[in-house]
Amino acid sequence: MNMIFGKFKIWKENLITYGMILLAYVIVQILISSGQMSYLMQGLLVPLCVYVILAVSLNLTVGILGELSLGHAGFMCLGAFSGAFFSKCMENIITFSPLRFFLAILIGAVIAGFFGFLIGMPVLRLRGDYLAIVTLAFGEIIKNVINALYIGLDGNGLHISLKDSLSLNLEEGGTLIIQGAQGIIGTPRDATFTVGTVLILITLFIIMNLVKSRDGRAIMAIRDNLIAAESIGINITKYKLMAFSISAALAGIAGVLYSHNLNSLIATTDNFGYNMSIMILVFVVLGGIGNIRGSIIAAVILTLLPEVLRFLKDQRMLIYAVVLIIMMLFRWNPQLIAWREQHSLKNLLKLDKTSSKKEVR
Repeated sequence: MNMIFGKFKIWKENLITYGMILLAYVIVQILISSGQMSYLMQGLLVPLCVYVILAVSLNLTVGILGELSLGHAGFMCLGAFSGAFFSKCMENIITFSPLRFFLAILIGAVIAGFFGFLIGMPVLRLRGDYLAIVTLAFGEIIKNVINALYIGLDGNGLHISLKDSLSLNLEEGGTLIIQGAQGIIGTPRDATFTVGTVLILITLFIIMNLVKSRDGRAIMAIRDNLIAAESIGINITKYKLMAFSISAALAGIAGVLYSHNLNSLIATTDNFGYNMSIMILVFVVLGGIGNIRGSIIAAVILTLLPEVLRFLKDQRMLIYAVVLIIMMLFRWNPQLIAWREQHSLKNLLKLDKTSSKKEVR
């Protein structure tokens, strides 16, 4: 009976999270159709989906696995460029854009997940600050390699160079796809808010079901006590690699969505460097480490806030910083945590029940 009740409670929590996403989608569509949402805000919808997927996927590594990773932007970069590269090559071959975009998402997820597995084997032996430093270095290496990469396509196939475009020796009529620091130009813009919402739901389905599964309990056991988990026979390496690879693959999916929302894809510090990795980590920390729903809310608020405050001009980033500090204090200050728990809805309902029972007696 307790098992059935526990499963019902899990499904109820999952459905509430799915319902939040679907309700937000419906509200946005109503605002767009009625003309009450500006073009500037409409342009933020796909990036908003990207940031939500990134925050939720990083929470799997930081919150559920308990490892501090700062290389999430690197996996996003791999997914973005591999997916954009595929779409650019297949633009005239696969003319049905939904199929092409679906295949690009699969390719971006597989490549990012493969590199997550490859990097995770040596890196996950480290812990704490050392792991953060190594993953941060990985993200920077990926960005710098892509900025030095030139790939062209002609009748003889692909040509790759780390020098310049002339060294590719392309035939007449050949296409230069990746142009070093100029990136990829002319990626098909297949990303939409609807596709982004579907990908958010898929990401939530994967992570929330993983967390509640036997594998998820093993991952959380490793997070809580590594030695105890190993002593009862949990394969530490297996479950660490599983969580890290899934997180990387989901970041790759976010990268594909990001790349197909732009005409020009360039690897810079702001979109694929340490700035992006830190920003995603801020979403996770402010939303609550291990709290999937909190990561979604934090990503939405912190993405929309600078645009909502744009009318304040020079003061908007100051207010943004103040809001960050307030959110951090509210989320992690011990006294505020105690106050929040004391005045939570569940606690108030419990107090009402106990008081009503006393009155009956």
